[in-house]
Amino acid sequence: MDIANKIGIYIKDSIEEVKKVTWPTRRETKNYTLLVIGISLVLAAYLGALDYIFNWLLERILQ
Repeated sequence: MDIANKIGIYIKDSIEEVKKVTWPTRRETKNYTLLVIGISLVLAAYLGALDYIFNWLLERILQ
């Protein structure tokens, strides 16, 4: 079996596997996207607050 046949079989098998995938609905995709954005914002606010607190503490220590 030469390399061209192996590549062809790989592509054919890959297409068959993609057809078996259960893709999320538009609503599920929207909900998951909003969840990721929300968690990212909360985490960013938390890390920003920690950064502010540690910066404030370091300034007080170095004065």
